[in-house]
Amino acid sequence: MLLRGALRHLSLSRRTIAPLTLRTFASGQREVPAFTRDRYPVQRGSFAELTDADVAVFRDILGGADSSRVLTAADELQDYNIDYLHSVRGDGRVVLKPRTTAEVAEVMRYCNERRLAVCPQGGKTGLVGGSVPVFDEVILSLQLMDNIERIDEYAGIVVCQAGCVLAQLEEKVGARGLVMPLDLGAKGSCHIGGNVSTNAGGLRLVRYGNLHGSVLGVEAVTAEGRVLDLMSNFKKDNTGYHLKHLFIGSEGTLGIITRLSMFCPTASRSINIAFLGLNSYDEVKQTFLAAKRGLGEVLSSCEMIDAPSLDSCTRFFGLQSPIDKYPFYMLIETSGSDAGHDEEKLTRFLEQTMEQGLVQDGTVTNEPSKMQNIWKLREQIADSLLADGYCFKYDISLPLDQFYDIVLAVRERVGDLAINVTGYGHIGDSNLHLNVSCARFTPEIYALLEPFIYEYTSKLRGSVSAEHGIGFLKRKYLHYSKQAEPLRLMRDMKQLLDPKGILNPYKVLPPETPVGH
Repeated sequence: MLLRGALRHLSLSRRTIAPLTLRTFASGQREVPAFTRDRYPVQRGSFAELTDADVAVFRDILGGADSSRVLTAADELQDYNIDYLHSVRGDGRVVLKPRTTAEVAEVMRYCNERRLAVCPQGGKTGLVGGSVPVFDEVILSLQLMDNIERIDEYAGIVVCQAGCVLAQLEEKVGARGLVMPLDLGAKGSCHIGGNVSTNAGGLRLVRYGNLHGSVLGVEAVTAEGRVLDLMSNFKKDNTGYHLKHLFIGSEGTLGIITRLSMFCPTASRSINIAFLGLNSYDEVKQTFLAAKRGLGEVLSSCEMIDAPSLDSCTRFFGLQSPIDKYPFYMLIETSGSDAGHDEEKLTRFLEQTMEQGLVQDGTVTNEPSKMQNIWKLREQIADSLLADGYCFKYDISLPLDQFYDIVLAVRERVGDLAINVTGYGHIGDSNLHLNVSCARFTPEIYALLEPFIYEYTSKLRGSVSAEHGIGFLKRKYLHYSKQAEPLRLMRDMKQLLDPKGILNPYKVLPPETPVGH
């Protein structure tokens, strides 16, 4: 219904909304990318090469007769070697699927002794090439480690293995009146361990903060096979160095997260969504400020979408926007415990922004099916842009005053080489998703985009990675956000915890000589 209509009273929790998953593209529908070693300048480290004897040892560790936990056939390996974006491709010769922390530890002890490089892998939904091999690393998939051990509704805690799919966790904790503090468009596929190891942000960071605050404890296995029990069930546990933070966001380069405990807030009983049309980015910025001031404690998400992003999503997926076309759109969600109070605040905010000429049109709802349809317009943009053939994706943090300027600059820079240059993302926490789609990857357009985008971001003192990590694709640009001394300390930490450098090599840490220096 239009903004000027009254809100329909309905009490619901987020678990009534079905999870959205990343669209799966079969290999036959999308071009198999070139090997990473051929597309990008990178040299293989001095690691051992896999032998039949190694595979035999892995079979013994993982149960012997259960061949489904040790994969070596070429047709089985391909999906594990290619990332979600089809931007990088490794040549891993074996996939291991442990079920327990003890098995992970035994595998790592053996690989460390043999100097076999290892690539930990979760749901493989990352966007920076961090979850697939670069060369022939052993692929350690945690997908079978999906046990939910305990949900404590009184303390608001879930304890689980790292391979649990986020949507399944959301469903289970939702049944106990709780909510996962993390929500992603990829929640139907991504693993919670991968979320934590990359410090994933998501759609409701503006409400719940990042995972450094939500994760209470982790269990991690080091490169040498040592098990570090850093689990905790308390928000207050001030006992020395908080070592768990080393593994949150380290992308599997310092250790492999195998279990974790996470704080889950009480689920909201009242949820409303507004989808708004605006004429300029300046109006988006002013509307966000009005939302912070007018909605305060019930504001749970604030997203911005530009017209090309929405057009791509509606065209590819056959979706329909609930309002007419505008240059910009905002998706604003409120979550609270008192429907009357929340709806009154939202109605007042919407009336004021329309009277001020900021919001031109919009729709507001608290009906589950309509809310899901509106969220699809935001969450499925990323997949729709892949339909053009290839998409360069940039996840950056920028000051809100210059938040959208980079989209215009890149659009002018690449010209007709791109099919689409779009910008959308989490304006609530200054995180822009800049996308450049084209028919295929070419060195010409790659050279126009990088390092230009990272130099532009650095000049504004932004972050070259807001929420997806560094992985392989951004490691040579990390120096645009990190100075020499912090980088040196990061290398020291890597050397301490992984002296042979076998854990997720070629990721996060930049080459010794940064590009352009």
